[in-house]
Amino acid sequence: METAKETQRYPLDKVRNIGIIAHIDAGKTTTTERILYYTGKTYKIGDIDKGTTVMDWMDQERERGITIQSAATTAFWKDCRINIIDTPGHVDFTAEVERSLRVLDGAVVIFDGKMGVEPQSETVWHQADRYHIPRICYINKMDGLGARFEANLKSIKNKLEIEPLAMQLPIGVESDFKGIVDLVTLKAIYWEDELGVKTRKDVPPAEMNAEIGKYRNKLIEAAAEKEDELLEKFLNGQELTPTEIKRGLRKVCLENIHKKVLVFCGTSLKNKGVQPLLDGVVDYLPSPLDIPPVKGIDPKTGEMILRRASSDEPFSALAFKIQMDPIIKMRLTYFRVYSGKIESGAQVFNSTQKDRERMGRILLMHAEHQEEIKEITAGEIGAVSGLKNTKTGDTLCDPANHIILESIKFPDPVISVAIEPKTKADQEKLSYSLQRLAEEDPTFKIHVDEETGQTILSGMGELHLEILVDRMMREFKVEGQVGKPQVAYRETIRRSVEAEGKYIRQSGGRGQYGHCWLRLEPKGRGEGFEFMDAIRGGSIPKEFIAPIGKGVKEACENGVLAGYPLVDLKVSVYDGSFHDVDSSEMAFKIAGSMALKEGVRKADPVILEPIMQVDVVTPEEFMGEVIGDLNSKRGQIQNMEQSGSVKVVSALVPLAEMFGYSTTLRSLTQGRASYTMEPSHYQETPINIMNQIIG
Repeated sequence: METAKETQRYPLDKVRNIGIIAHIDAGKTTTTERILYYTGKTYKIGDIDKGTTVMDWMDQERERGITIQSAATTAFWKDCRINIIDTPGHVDFTAEVERSLRVLDGAVVIFDGKMGVEPQSETVWHQADRYHIPRICYINKMDGLGARFEANLKSIKNKLEIEPLAMQLPIGVESDFKGIVDLVTLKAIYWEDELGVKTRKDVPPAEMNAEIGKYRNKLIEAAAEKEDELLEKFLNGQELTPTEIKRGLRKVCLENIHKKVLVFCGTSLKNKGVQPLLDGVVDYLPSPLDIPPVKGIDPKTGEMILRRASSDEPFSALAFKIQMDPIIKMRLTYFRVYSGKIESGAQVFNSTQKDRERMGRILLMHAEHQEEIKEITAGEIGAVSGLKNTKTGDTLCDPANHIILESIKFPDPVISVAIEPKTKADQEKLSYSLQRLAEEDPTFKIHVDEETGQTILSGMGELHLEILVDRMMREFKVEGQVGKPQVAYRETIRRSVEAEGKYIRQSGGRGQYGHCWLRLEPKGRGEGFEFMDAIRGGSIPKEFIAPIGKGVKEACENGVLAGYPLVDLKVSVYDGSFHDVDSSEMAFKIAGSMALKEGVRKADPVILEPIMQVDVVTPEEFMGEVIGDLNSKRGQIQNMEQSGSVKVVSALVPLAEMFGYSTTLRSLTQGRASYTMEPSHYQETPINIMNQIIG
């Protein structure tokens, strides 16, 4: 049932669109559950171990105790409306983080008090950097063994290359952690009941005065630098008021995104520190009015257009997620409105697909629950039913005012499995279920192997594919047999060559004639494919250049060594010939394909394999076994460092060697070590491995 708060319209300066981002197990969902409880959104704190969390609502999330899909909700704190997206921490679900950050205005980055900045923390931090998102940090688990606040500040400074400004200091360490000192108000805050609802403010402990003075001076100096009036007051030795300090620090948070960051602390599981963090979200993170107007392209002229966050501007929104809703059994499109407003039933234009759509029911989301609203305005995030052709990253706009907003880029899959239906009935349901899952997840790719006829599923990791297959079986009732995971190899060339493609067919009447010369050149790793028209003098008419490019691109889908896609090469068509009667687009497309394959064979082709960044957290006594095992997997040890009472070993290891590593690591370390793995780059395979792949 809708509450007055939920249906009430909030002015844009009182709206916050934030994401909760972090490494796996840092406490994102635990913190979000406390936020929902303290803001009155829920009446009982959800528990991950008991599978009673609101935000992790999927069966697979509750069974594994991890976040798989980003979940959106709305909460209310003081006089603000806070739209929250809780994101996954596991690298296999990086697409969920990427698309969430694309539409958010601010973020809370959570760190484990014992571990500091972990590998996935760095990844999500740099993702947020790409979108210029203001952030505040929250050091969680301050009551844990080995938790050290100052060590976390150093970790943030060294690994993220940003100056941390402590907003609070912990009172007590590890199991003695009992409260915080607020460095803005100079008050000690203690939580007096088990649920963390009752707080008591007091004078800070006298023994902390020196530490408080050191960190507070840094804070006030940073705040004063943002305004001449405050700076003058500071230089004259006058005390800044808490309101003035907050005003300056808000500017630090919004304007010094890559230089300074505000840091809070607490322990979400023990219900201490979450309310001051909520105050920080309201006081320091941006409203839709604080972010620059969104930039877009006029599809007709190619010129840049700006849209302000105002309901008076033409409607523009970005679709950032597609989901089959398990409750209403409908396709939902999540979208962020950047300008204007839209009502349910209204017609919109999908400028990416060049298609008109009609808005169905507009919903505000609370994890898997919905609340229907009549209209949605600039600065808000919602979901809509009824959009048939809209995909992730598409722009929705006013039919009379077209604009295309920047889309969302997703990484390529690195691992594949083959799947076969168990029965003929399953065969029919299989393609439908896979199509639906691929609509939801842009990093999940499907194709049919032409040689074997098998359906191949590709994704970001073993867990990613395991979850998708599990969902296919549970949600769509499809039974299938899944093969062993296969590495997503690539092929490329190592030297420049020139190659000819000539396609001539004569069979009475009009024949077929296509002839071209291509120049193939290798590019750097990760630079992708490029096709260029280098024809001079009209040896090939312009209308046949695009078909040559199409033939070249299609030929790149299957390399010459082992049939893997060709990447990182530049192909230029520089010469050829044509026939006035017999030349056709099809003939030149085939000629382009023939020339490409011929050229690749001569250009010293090689197979590339995905290399993973692997970080193992292990007790020191097992470090020798862990390093020895990584070396045996063709791993290159990059770094070893102490983190609290454990060692962190960082290495680059080929993905092909990492299947089943979790079982290996458990047996090596008596189950006491853990690891994370994320794609790093592609590199050439050694000749002996390449020969095995070619077979």
